[in-house]
Amino acid sequence: MSASALLSWGQHPPHPQIPHTCHWRDALPGTLTELARTHGSTLAFGNGRSYGDSCLATSDHVLSLRHLDRFIEADWTRGRLTAESGVTLEDILALAIPRGWFLSVTPGTQLITLGGAIANDVHGKNHHVRGTFGRHVRRFGLLRSQEGRLLCSPDENQQLFAATIGGLGLTGIIEWAEIQLLPIRSSQIHASVTRFEGLTEFFALSDELDRRYEYGVAWIDCAATGRTTGRGVYMAGDFAAEGGLQAARRTNLGVPVTPPISLINSLSLHAFNEVYWRKHPRSQQPRRLGYAPFFYPLDGVRNWNRIYGPKGFQQYQCLIPRDQAESAMHALLSAIASSGTGSFLAVLKRCGDLESPGLLSFPAQGTTLALDFPQSSRLDTELFPRLDTIVREAGGRLYPAKDAHMLGEDFRRAYPAWERLEALRDPALNSRFWTRVTT
Repeated sequence: MSASALLSWGQHPPHPQIPHTCHWRDALPGTLTELARTHGSTLAFGNGRSYGDSCLATSDHVLSLRHLDRFIEADWTRGRLTAESGVTLEDILALAIPRGWFLSVTPGTQLITLGGAIANDVHGKNHHVRGTFGRHVRRFGLLRSQEGRLLCSPDENQQLFAATIGGLGLTGIIEWAEIQLLPIRSSQIHASVTRFEGLTEFFALSDELDRRYEYGVAWIDCAATGRTTGRGVYMAGDFAAEGGLQAARRTNLGVPVTPPISLINSLSLHAFNEVYWRKHPRSQQPRRLGYAPFFYPLDGVRNWNRIYGPKGFQQYQCLIPRDQAESAMHALLSAIASSGTGSFLAVLKRCGDLESPGLLSFPAQGTTLALDFPQSSRLDTELFPRLDTIVREAGGRLYPAKDAHMLGEDFRRAYPAWERLEALRDPALNSRFWTRVTT
């Protein structure tokens, strides 16, 4: 594989992408036309943080936008920021935090691009308060291979605005976007941390703490069994009223090389989870944290995806509707524990009822579970079919931005608006994910 070839963050499926870099917006129309003419289709590629194959072009030739990373305009009175789509959330925070602003919604990494955040309509720890990222997008510029440049907003080209938010990069090339930021008085987090014994206690804590705090999420011990199934640590928090406005510095800690085998196995998983669970308090304890460890714990280790070895990993993230959540989550976690595999960072989060403007947005009222698995043939033949059956029977769905295995019938059932997106898809753009689940 060429040293310049790109893969998704999970390194699976192993379809190297040949990047065609664009440094200036003026060059985008010609580059898009040439790629479509030469290779049949292409796809925008940001910072490569999508886990599965939604960021992989069917042609294996992608339009790399990471160098479109300029800020265009900022209104620090109202907290409105306009930037090119290759700007990362980290870039935005470095500029916004010292001026008293934060992202209205942020996922678990700040290393994705602005365009990627829109294309995947990312969500975070405050979905129950502010919904998805797309709810805070005011407008964006969209380049389509046939119509050229379009301005999209809730009032202009509304169909394309809705289809592009969560549209997996298939409706056109997002050139720039204007977003609304969130005012803060400090970059410190006033947090409450407590461990819980099982799923029933998790849902009780969530009922209590979601009403009191803007942010909430739980780490789950995916190896726990029996009466301890679903035990974990709940973290809730708000931005502190005082404490300074400093953007975090990037860490030098990282995984320098890819080991020959995955470092995640049943022994390391059980040992880590037991120690991590026991070190947290039984009752709610206040803590003061920087925003980076609270929102972005894995960003503290560069290239952490290498710990899964040369085969990479798959993430399984599902959403279960509210009325089925506890029973289905118990079944899912029991199946995962019995498989003897899983990840150190398994995340459980309840979502609220705020609707996204996007056609294919993943979050809805219910509970999400997300965890990583070292890649092996058994995932697709044994474990994932078991988990998919549980999700299907509960009326749930999987997250396209994290997926590398979803059955087409499951996708089409869970996302009935897919045909509307297909009707608006730019013919010059296609992904391996879209081909897999729609044909």
